[in-house]
Amino acid sequence: MLFNLVKRFAIMAIAVPLAAAGARKLSEKLEAKRGPSRGTRLLRQGADTLQGFRRPKKKGRFAW
Repeated sequence: MLFNLVKRFAIMAIAVPLAAAGARKLSEKLEAKRGPSRGTRLLRQGADTLQGFRRPKKKGRFAW
């Protein structure tokens, strides 16, 4: 049971950000070579989505 918890943590803490960074880098390379397209936009949006799974920071009570 502890192994499953460690495995899940490793995936969320290491693999997901690496995949997002890889997708973003690939999108940049393709855009530099071929120009903007639907595929590069989707890669970038996918990277944004993967990085958005982190918990949002708690704001102060009177924060804007």
